[in-house]
Amino acid sequence: MAALYVMEQGARITREDRRLVVSKDDQVLQSVPLLKINQVLIFGNVSITTPALTYLMGQGIDVVFCDQHGHYRGRVVGEASGHSQLRRWQYRRVDDPAFVLQTARAIVAAKLGNTRALVMRYQREHPHPQLAAAAARLGEALDQCQRARTLNSLRGVEGAGAAAYFGAFRYLLRSEGFTFDGRNRQPPVDPVNVLLSFGYTLLVRYLESAVEAVGLDPHLGCLHADAYNRPSLALDLAEEFRCIVVDSVTLRCLNSALILPANFSRQDDAERPVLLDDAGRRTFIRELETRLALTFKHPISGDQVTYRTCFELQAREMARAIQAGDTYRPLCVR
Repeated sequence: MAALYVMEQGARITREDRRLVVSKDDQVLQSVPLLKINQVLIFGNVSITTPALTYLMGQGIDVVFCDQHGHYRGRVVGEASGHSQLRRWQYRRVDDPAFVLQTARAIVAAKLGNTRALVMRYQREHPHPQLAAAAARLGEALDQCQRARTLNSLRGVEGAGAAAYFGAFRYLLRSEGFTFDGRNRQPPVDPVNVLLSFGYTLLVRYLESAVEAVGLDPHLGCLHADAYNRPSLALDLAEEFRCIVVDSVTLRCLNSALILPANFSRQDDAERPVLLDDAGRRTFIRELETRLALTFKHPISGDQVTYRTCFELQAREMARAIQAGDTYRPLCVR
């Protein structure tokens, strides 16, 4: 199953029997069997009928609302999961400093390891001293991660690793039309950061849906601190996927000239200084869906899986660790 993205401004989503139909001006744009959908993402001025929304809620298919430019606005979900015992365990575990630290350490180690794997792959293909140095610093951060004895020190290690990675990110770019001077957000002020932020937004919503599907509370995590309306557990699980999903898609779109500088425009708006056009957004989503459908051998189970399947698998792995009080096993690539 895959997500349904609706970006045509003025479009309307209706339900016809067991299909979702997207139309505009009495013309059908899409007609998709509901059995093939696990999430609906709506961008901007798109309406959805009450029967369609009610049916989606009843089937456990959440609807994500973003503005026209991809900024998250909210979600509509069905009835909450009835796994009360699992959530009781979750509430106990997040109050256990030892469990929180061991889980956060596993998450940070996976993030650093997956990031280092990407850097080393590019270093083998296009050697550069800055990439070699970044890989070395990420290796050092991995060692420090295992020695961290407090959550604050672990977050410091994660921050140092991210600084090393994004400090060398410009050397992963092969297109002369794009530059990268560091990670920025809220709002992103250059095209590369616009793509990264857009991808991370979608990634967190995929994982928030997976977390809720297995019965966990998405707002109680280990690495990310509690904050009002922050899906901390979804953010925790997103860390191991950021590099291998979103960053990889961003680099493919830019290095293969699938998205060009002409797809971006600068605005006299402090809240949205750089905008990605509809064509660029559609291209990014297409490449993201291609990445999520990629099949590979899962390092723990040995099964052939897709990245999209792994979202729920990792949410279930977190549920297992919470119930057993055991170490969480993140997805690590080579």
